[in-house]
Amino acid sequence: MTESVDLSAASEGVANLAEAYKEPTDRVLDPEAIGGSLLERMPTPTGWRILVLPYRGKGKTDGGIYLPEAVVQEQTVSTQVGYVLKVGDLAFLDSEKFPTGPWCAEGDWVMFARYSGSRFKIDGGEVRILNDDEVLAKILEPEDILHF
Repeated sequence: MTESVDLSAASEGVANLAEAYKEPTDRVLDPEAIGGSLLERMPTPTGWRILVLPYRGKGKTDGGIYLPEAVVQEQTVSTQVGYVLKVGDLAFLDSEKFPTGPWCAEGDWVMFARYSGSRFKIDGGEVRILNDDEVLAKILEPEDILHF
């Protein structure tokens, strides 16, 4: 079950998460578009948690076939890749659990277990709050990870 967070107030730059994607049919996230008051209005993770924007994937195949919205939505829910928006103040501070330091930081693309974290609907999209130890890997590009 997802919870809903209202982010309807006006902001600088993009007004909602849907506008942070370059083309609605491509679903390619433009991290530069997320900032200012949109980011400030998003939930701030507490303690050891991190706020992640799940990668939606493309809404169109390389061959030009448009995918049904239901397929794109299913990929979004089951995605294992996301963009780190915020990090809680206690995340990655446990030196026994993280002896080499933080596994990721704000602005990184990460992998996490399928269906992990708490999902929240936000104006124009959905975000997840994960525990710091649910990050499986840091990656360079979300398209490098194939969705099945």
